[in-house]
Amino acid sequence: MKLLAEIERRYGVTPVGQAVIGLALLAQVVGRLLASAAVVLLAYGAVLFFGVAWSLGRRRLGLEATRSEFPTRLREGQAVDIEVTLTASKRLTTIVVEERLPAVLGPPVRVPVATLAAGSSSAHRYRLRAGKRGVHDIGPLMAEWSDPFGLTRHRVVLTPAEPLIVHPSTQPVTDRVISREWEDPPLRPPVSKPWPTGFEFYGMRDYANGDDPRRIVWRVAAKSDDPKYVVREAEQGITDRINLFLDTDAEWHGDETFELAVRAAASLGVKHLHDGFSVSLDVNSARLVASIRGRNGGIPLLDALAAASLEKVPLRDTLTRLMHERRANAHNVVITPHLDRETATRLRLLLERGTSVLLVMVLWEATDFASLHRAGSLGCNVVELGEGMPMERVFQRVVRAVGR
Repeated sequence: MKLLAEIERRYGVTPVGQAVIGLALLAQVVGRLLASAAVVLLAYGAVLFFGVAWSLGRRRLGLEATRSEFPTRLREGQAVDIEVTLTASKRLTTIVVEERLPAVLGPPVRVPVATLAAGSSSAHRYRLRAGKRGVHDIGPLMAEWSDPFGLTRHRVVLTPAEPLIVHPSTQPVTDRVISREWEDPPLRPPVSKPWPTGFEFYGMRDYANGDDPRRIVWRVAAKSDDPKYVVREAEQGITDRINLFLDTDAEWHGDETFELAVRAAASLGVKHLHDGFSVSLDVNSARLVASIRGRNGGIPLLDALAAASLEKVPLRDTLTRLMHERRANAHNVVITPHLDRETATRLRLLLERGTSVLLVMVLWEATDFASLHRAGSLGCNVVELGEGMPMERVFQRVVRAVGR
């Protein structure tokens, strides 16, 4: 059956037409073996009959189609309605219009058109739902028709395929980039560059000339008989640069863990962009996004994550690139389902250089407990993320290992 379907797809000959051709060849052979002119003429008649059917089916269609505009980017789970308008330049009968869709967007849409008068139009609406992130094609929009005898089937492209980018879904997360761990005491790494405008409340002090008036706590001044102005102070940050490292090693990822890791990277990236940080995105083989900033930067970040795929490159390769970078004043988030010895060694070297690292371990049923032990022994902040866990709660419960 697969062979018959492939012949029909490639040459436009239906199984019935293939049977007619096969019988014609068989009759030709039998007629010559038996020296029977009647059987040979029957074979020629079958070939002539097939030729007539093919000629009748090769008519000019005279049909134009337009696809309505739709958003080029959707979120996972988002639905959109698309309308297809058919306009006939001459009378048409018994055709089928098919919009080809990938399985993650839904089944192909097939619209039978019994009759369409010349100069008239017909509109057909369908809904697709973005079931999975990725870069998908909508279309092409095809027209299909057959000859009156059903021996041949012909197809023509009415409208070419158009790309649709499905962004991964995001959730609220917490990532404490600014921390007094990096202030005296205990020690500020010599390679880190402070970012003085932090987010975490640290305390209040008396107003001094040159302070931003927007930081004045007016409630305190209103309650005091002797007007006294105090200003809020925030913790000092270590950096305004965020590097996201998404492990794309196909050896350790399953489909579910990889999609969860992509959603985690998307959630962290969007959160830091909204907070005003500069965000970069790396996979094992290359850097996909470099130093984007602002809320509008979420579009190229999510576009890159939508197109991310598994590859046969280990995580330690991207950590090696990080070790050779001259600028180490960045907060680095590593998202991975597995931590082998070589990768853990590279992370330890980075931590000893004073690099800020948050390790997100993606858990599943095949998680290696030795990998979790290596993560815990590094001494950096570790988040254990599993399928079905709300990211907002998970990232609030950062596991802090003892000592480096």
